[in-house]
Amino acid sequence: MNWLADPSVQETLRGVFRLAAAEIVLIGTACVVFLIGSLHNGRWLWLLASLVGVIGAAILAATVQNEPPTVLSVAPLVPDGVAAFVRWLAITSAGVFLFVSWPEVDRTNAAEYYGCVLIAAAGTSLVGRANDLILLFLALELISIPTYVLLYLPVQTKGNQEAAAKYFYLSILSSAVLLFGFSYLYGLTGTTNISAITASLTKANAEAVSPMALVAAVMVIAGLAFRITAIPFHFYAPDVYEGGPPGVVAQLAFLPKIAGMIALARLLGLMSDPRNLPFVSSTQVPLLLWILAVITMSVGNVLALLQDNVRRMLAYSSVAHGGYLLIGLVSASSLPEATGTTTIGGLEAILVYLAAYGAMTVGAFAVLLYLGTPDQQIESIDDLAGLGQSHPITAASMAIFLFSFIGLPLTAGFIGKFLLFLGIFGAPSETTTMRDLYRVLAVIAALNAAIGAIYYLRVIGVMYLRLPIRPPSNSRSIPTLMAAILLAAITLFFGIYPQPLTQAARKAAPVPIFEKTATVDSK
Repeated sequence: MNWLADPSVQETLRGVFRLAAAEIVLIGTACVVFLIGSLHNGRWLWLLASLVGVIGAAILAATVQNEPPTVLSVAPLVPDGVAAFVRWLAITSAGVFLFVSWPEVDRTNAAEYYGCVLIAAAGTSLVGRANDLILLFLALELISIPTYVLLYLPVQTKGNQEAAAKYFYLSILSSAVLLFGFSYLYGLTGTTNISAITASLTKANAEAVSPMALVAAVMVIAGLAFRITAIPFHFYAPDVYEGGPPGVVAQLAFLPKIAGMIALARLLGLMSDPRNLPFVSSTQVPLLLWILAVITMSVGNVLALLQDNVRRMLAYSSVAHGGYLLIGLVSASSLPEATGTTTIGGLEAILVYLAAYGAMTVGAFAVLLYLGTPDQQIESIDDLAGLGQSHPITAASMAIFLFSFIGLPLTAGFIGKFLLFLGIFGAPSETTTMRDLYRVLAVIAALNAAIGAIYYLRVIGVMYLRLPIRPPSNSRSIPTLMAAILLAAITLFFGIYPQPLTQAARKAAPVPIFEKTATVDSK
């Protein structure tokens, strides 16, 4: 235990709370809301209190200097570029969700609802910074457990109860599989530190990846594939998206995807020292990700074509977009790209696409929530008939989100898809077989994007080419409408002027922290 007496180790451990300052504010605010909310509940009070917590977290994220840990091999948190990008994505999302969810919150559950939103956002941010298996798992559970509560809070029908139960049991199963993979990683390396694990496995698997390491990789991918809604771990999505409250489903469609993608990239070593790539030194893991991406995007788009329920359609659309995101992991796992020699990196494309996907997905569910009423939610695609006449601003916002889903130019979705497709098409490889498969994946992705355009354009046609089949709702959810309009504006802004987003992603992707600490850790 003499290593604990090392001043550099002590300095690293003392700096943990500074690295998690913003997340501590979010969780602390949630605890205050939970505690006092048991005595007095009110929508406006706890909305404002939660907003104060989000603003406080944003201020700390912008002002507190996050120095790289002195000894990376014992640091539970890392403040690299990806961690900063994910933190801002999580904090921004928390603020948006507070407004989107307004119709689902009442005086009896306001404190619990808003507190759970803050905790889920903090968990997402911590996933981006986690450098330890235990902390990573706890951060993932900070997303899952509040989601169980949120799915059950506004329960009004058997469909709501079914959605909550299905997500709960399948989420527990995925966590068990993930822990099983973690146990293999710990058994192979004797440490829970992710940086130390990647370095140890790289050294041990210099010639070829060991069978046990491959088992660990498969279990980790399977456990996190649930959060990405990758095939065949997507079974919960259609029923939960259909039966769950729209505001909660919006969070469920976005926050776990961020966590799943970032956790996978970090565990596979794609954000580590470029010399430590334990799983991509052979073709097994990249090939597994390739197969998963192809099946996920293809099955998701084909099944979405068959849906008449708009929420089930969005569920299978989410599955397909999980496949698109996996393209970025396949691209990032190409050996030369992982050392930073390509123009378009897979990790950079993932970050851009996550931001674009969040805006259009949360925006689409915000529109559905705004148009629905407690007695009659928007279920069928036909429920949107004539929306262009009855709600022109709402219809325009929904059209922007659907165009972004398709990936049409001048929308953020186009920028995300363009970077993903360009990255995989240009991904180099040391093996001719994988190089050919990268090209094939780019073609399959383009074909899937064309298939997806069919069911998205169908919804737009229903909104603008059909007459209303029911009178427009008299919704007073102005905060939800404001959030939808803001997200539509963001989708257009980054589609027309993508430089701020792409530059932020490019700055985050190289992970400069490892260059600074490599010599210190080697001692």
